[in-house]
Amino acid sequence: MAMTWRDYHEATKHSVESLRRTPHVLHWENMPDPFRHYEGVPVLDLPADPPAPGASALPADGASFLSQLLYHSAAISATKLVPSTGFRYALRVNPSSGNLHPTEFHFTTRGLKDWPDGLYHYRPSSHMAEQRAIGEFGIAGSAAPIVFILTSIAWREEWKYRDRAYRYCLHDIGHAWQSLALAAEAMGCDSTAIVDFPDDEVARILRLNEDEWPMLILELRGSSIPMSEPETSDTVWYGGTANQLSKETIAYPRIDAIHAATKRVVNSAVEPAPNGSGEIKLPLPAQSTRSFGEVVRSRRSALDFVGGTRSMTLPQLSAVLEAARPLLAFVQLYLYVHRVEGLAPGVYRFWPDQSELELIKTGDQRVVAAGLSLGQDLAGNACVAFSMIGDLERAARAHGDRGYRYVYFEAGAVGHRFYLAAQALGLGATGIGAFYDEEVHRYLHVTPDQGQVVYHFAIGYPVPDPRLQA
Repeated sequence: MAMTWRDYHEATKHSVESLRRTPHVLHWENMPDPFRHYEGVPVLDLPADPPAPGASALPADGASFLSQLLYHSAAISATKLVPSTGFRYALRVNPSSGNLHPTEFHFTTRGLKDWPDGLYHYRPSSHMAEQRAIGEFGIAGSAAPIVFILTSIAWREEWKYRDRAYRYCLHDIGHAWQSLALAAEAMGCDSTAIVDFPDDEVARILRLNEDEWPMLILELRGSSIPMSEPETSDTVWYGGTANQLSKETIAYPRIDAIHAATKRVVNSAVEPAPNGSGEIKLPLPAQSTRSFGEVVRSRRSALDFVGGTRSMTLPQLSAVLEAARPLLAFVQLYLYVHRVEGLAPGVYRFWPDQSELELIKTGDQRVVAAGLSLGQDLAGNACVAFSMIGDLERAARAHGDRGYRYVYFEAGAVGHRFYLAAQALGLGATGIGAFYDEEVHRYLHVTPDQGQVVYHFAIGYPVPDPRLQA
């Protein structure tokens, strides 16, 4: 019998019993390489240290444009040192579950000034573009000058998170989507996300390795893109061999099955989201004077937060929620408020249409928030923590099993906007993919037809990390 999204979701829920039943030891010698590259293809330099968007004149050519875009959406932004071993590992502008980075950035270009039309793969380890082919590529029928194809390599997450890894791959696509879209917006471009494409056909056109799956397509258009006449040459492939990421790859049939189930494109009418109101009207959002470039290049995932009495303000919380509000279609936000000036501790639901909060529970939520997040203290030490409740049933009625992807994309996208809004306001944030699913539902009194928890998040004042180097 074929797997459905319900089968997969139920099978990958965390509980105290499931974690005791399936202990996991990481095999560090088999850890996947976080960087994919193609051996035997030309590599094009992208100008080093590009200026921040809006900080100078528009990029003069295609290489400068692509460099600025990728530097502020997908590049390495810092490193961390492991004192016990001396090993140094990279952090990137786009966040990732466990810093494992299953998402790859492929892109096609058409008519960029002084840049060959063709298919490319971004190599973040050296901030370069690998030229996989030249010529015309009509991905999903698009004629946009720049088209990104975001792909997932599930094994990178499976190595650590096993069957639950598909959830994190989908989260990461949502983060990468917003990372690209917001950088493009800061550079004067419009972006259009395409999620209902034929997976196997796109994989074939891109000649993807069998371990890599296309997940989301993003078209970029705008007068700020330096353009010339498109070339008319035939497509020429440079070949290239994708590097092997691990000595051994372990199969996870459940993930292969859910991915196969979500390949079928279904588009029916989407029912309206539930509408409601709360007794607390949010104030005008706080404003930030930090530049976009500074914010995205300094964004980090907090390891923990300063507890005690240090609070964030209600206008700051309003700004965080306002940043996410345009994306909320299938995701409902529940807040565990610990320390927000002007807001009593408790659990609240955010109603985006009215920008209002509804009080659900009163009282100190710090122990509960940490406990629901698999005992992770950062959910209790933060100023505010979130449960993102995804309306999986409504998504499935509109899009079939493929709707499962869309809910998780949205949750990851909301999380990315939380990251940037918090960073802009002098706060820190971190996404939390691990939680006791059914315990969250019971505590919030959420039934399956109302939604299921798909992501946790926390925002507060981060504890300094001495291992970090920009």
